[in-house]
Amino acid sequence: MSKILLVEDDDSLGTSLKGYLTDEGHTVTWAQSLASARELQSDEEIVILDWMLPDGQGIDFLKEIRNDGKSIPVIMLTARNDLIDKVIGLESGANDYMTKPFEPRELIARIRVQLRDHNSKDDKMIDEVLVRGELLIDHNQRIVKWFGNQVEFTKMEFDFLSLLAETPNRAFSREEILNKVWGFENYPSTRTVDTHVLQIRQKLSDELIETVRGIGYRFKFLES
Repeated sequence: MSKILLVEDDDSLGTSLKGYLTDEGHTVTWAQSLASARELQSDEEIVILDWMLPDGQGIDFLKEIRNDGKSIPVIMLTARNDLIDKVIGLESGANDYMTKPFEPRELIARIRVQLRDHNSKDDKMIDEVLVRGELLIDHNQRIVKWFGNQVEFTKMEFDFLSLLAETPNRAFSREEILNKVWGFENYPSTRTVDTHVLQIRQKLSDELIETVRGIGYRFKFLES
């Protein structure tokens, strides 16, 4: 079915998960450290990533994946249950987050959802390049260009900008942005939206994203 990179240092859990996933028809590559994960990664379609590993934190590997421009789904596994850890993981580019212990059947269900959503997005983004004045957003390559120069964007910054730019001049509430970009219907704080707006403005222009008082933000289409 799909190629999965499983990064988990616990022998018992790793063996169990690999068995379940293999029985489901997936091809599983199992790494038990960051070094091994970096060596074994190739053309996997989804990554199951433990937070704490013997030689570092899985979130560092997650950031490497996103910095390489890869949009493949990543599901974080962790014994941490603090809300701030979940926020950090998702803001760093994780697509989903599971707290140990969990039922393997739930993980399998979440993998199906992530693969379905990812493949659906790929179908919609074939040859899709969005141009708004001097701004170019290439969804296939996940590249942003401003006045012809490529600008580095994190996964969340890219998704955030794309959401607003797809419907210029439409006002989005902070809650709607959180739901569509981060996947939360009930997010603990809307401050992260304001932070990302500031970051995008610093990288592009203060005038591109306009504050709509009492509502949220909208993409202001600048006429050339």
